[in-house]
Amino acid sequence: MTQANVMVLSADSELQQTQTKSRILTDKQFMSLPQDGNRYEYVDGELVFVANSGLEHGYLALTLGYFLTGFVRSHKLGITCDSSTAFKMKTGNKRAPDLAFIAKDRLQGLKRLPKGFFEGAPDLAVEIISPNNTFEEIHNKLVEYFDNGTRLVWEILPDEESVLVYHKPKPSKLLKLEDSLDGEDIIPNFTLPLTELFQELSF
Repeated sequence: MTQANVMVLSADSELQQTQTKSRILTDKQFMSLPQDGNRYEYVDGELVFVANSGLEHGYLALTLGYFLTGFVRSHKLGITCDSSTAFKMKTGNKRAPDLAFIAKDRLQGLKRLPKGFFEGAPDLAVEIISPNNTFEEIHNKLVEYFDNGTRLVWEILPDEESVLVYHKPKPSKLLKLEDSLDGEDIIPNFTLPLTELFQELSF
């Protein structure tokens, strides 16, 4: 997920005043940001612009989402969410993974999903690395994910056609092209060969 410098929006003077002075955004203000085609995270009191992704990034996210969502729905394991979904951390930060899974036991009693933010991080967070990502940026996100309930992270490395697997902010293992993603006990019995994810085009 590519992040650029902090942006202060001029479309809403109240929002602008809040950012430049107290730098505190309410949930309502964050959800009321202009629908200008851009995506944002809210990190350490700063509104952070998340740039649009390239073709490969979007393709990988949708391909993995296709397999993951189909499996999760057919086995009634929970829900999956796309990159427009912000998760509210204990710090007040709002983080948006490229793909997320929330287990059904955290959704008990709900007939419909709330329109607001989910309190806490997803059980599975997926980050697809873009050229402009920094180590510090991704590390800080992972630390916050695990501090807020995440149990598994897949960090997808498109250039290497590989995936780093995390159970804590330090990587547990590196999956190469001959390996498969494993949902472990978070998404039981889900597996996906990386050759399905990094498949060469053959039209």
